[in-house]
Amino acid sequence: MSQALTLMVQGTTSDAGKSTLVAGLARVLRRRGLRTAPFKPQNMALNSAVTADGGEIGRAQALQALAAGVAPHTDFNPVLLKPSTDIGAQVIIHGRAVASLSARDYHAYKPTAMAAVMQSWQRLVGAYDAVLVEGAGSPAEINLRDRDIANMGFAEAADVPVVLVADIDRGGVFAHLVGTLELLSPSEQARVRGFVINRFRGDIGLLQSGLAWLEERTGRPVFGVMPYLHGLFLDAEDALADKAGDVAAGEGALRVVAPVYPRISNHTDVDALRLHPAVDFRWIGPGEAIPPADLIVLPGSKSVQADLAWLRAQGWEPAIHRHLRYGGKLIGICGGFQMLGRELADPHGVEGAAGSMAGLGLLEMRTVLERDKRLDNVRGRLTLDGSPAVAGYEIHMGVCEGPALARPALELMRSDGGMRADGARSADDQILGTYMHGLFDAPAALAALLEWAGGQAVATVDLAARREADLDRLADAVEAHVDLAALFGGALPV
Repeated sequence: MSQALTLMVQGTTSDAGKSTLVAGLARVLRRRGLRTAPFKPQNMALNSAVTADGGEIGRAQALQALAAGVAPHTDFNPVLLKPSTDIGAQVIIHGRAVASLSARDYHAYKPTAMAAVMQSWQRLVGAYDAVLVEGAGSPAEINLRDRDIANMGFAEAADVPVVLVADIDRGGVFAHLVGTLELLSPSEQARVRGFVINRFRGDIGLLQSGLAWLEERTGRPVFGVMPYLHGLFLDAEDALADKAGDVAAGEGALRVVAPVYPRISNHTDVDALRLHPAVDFRWIGPGEAIPPADLIVLPGSKSVQADLAWLRAQGWEPAIHRHLRYGGKLIGICGGFQMLGRELADPHGVEGAAGSMAGLGLLEMRTVLERDKRLDNVRGRLTLDGSPAVAGYEIHMGVCEGPALARPALELMRSDGGMRADGARSADDQILGTYMHGLFDAPAALAALLEWAGGQAVATVDLAARREADLDRLADAVEAHVDLAALFGGALPV
């Protein structure tokens, strides 16, 4: 193609279905033979992924790259904001952390961020047949219009057509669409080709009068009404996924619980547990009682000291000690692994005020946060019986030291073909910690870890196969329910 096919999906609200629609469209374009790139100018998320070029992007863009059949690249998400407080975030440009800024300081930084966005955009439209752009939140946030790089500010700068998507399941879909359109400037309104309505369930005939009114009121078509896809299980962009895709646990299931810290990150690590028919998995939020369990998982964290203080305030520390006294198992991943040691030190103030605090004291080690972040895609094996293979990624700024590391949880391949140790297992074999995200993703590793935790040897879950199947199911729904020729202005190949 002489010029890349482009389209931007913006939403009337957060979680309207932007990420999902882009993923579905990416798989559809892949089927049509187009080399397609996903693109999100600015993402704010604590779920991230390591790219083929050794950087960090939002996890949703990694999923969209998978849907498109291309390797994740930092150009797919040139600006990633990882919140560390309610008013501040780590700023990642082209895959690398460059600063930690308050919301006010980031607003002043936006012209620099926009330059990075446009650099990535130019590279993508020159290298791919199609580029699918995802907005962030809503384009009608009046207080965020100045220097916007996430929605219409980018669409205007790059001259990209826009489709608005709204979630009918949450109610108010016509108000969302009409209200969003009304709050846009005349040039932005002219950029909106039409609408897609998401997550519809019921009799489509009863919706027709509303669709006709919407088209007459706005002068724009409804390109499609996507059905509510029950059980669709795709990587969550940031917020904890709902239970729509969870599998009901059977009799005698392994009881697994995990805390929802304020700054929980990469919580997709437990997706394979949520899908497993022999696992009864529960997130435990603030103020909830901590139930008896066979396995406790401490997930990753963007602010380890602050989240550990939150754990203590919620009563998790005595609950964990009681859990271990009664023979329960404990797994810490990344930030959760760091919490298991004797001390957490942040001498440079990487995640907050400089200083140190006592860890849970369950492993003989200490963690020091450094300024440089480790980003790596890794593979290797567990040190459990059978040495099952694992594959995942590392994203962390901590360096651990101490005798606990002499009994590693994993052995990972080095670039020279040798092996290096990762993580730790306690001498009594009740505790396992690792820096590797994706610990449960490989079927054999998942089975071995569940057996280690006291679970039954039953058929396990292949998370990669499930993800592929659900992407195909999503693409099938897009093909069936969206007028793709009209959506792309007649430029889509058959």
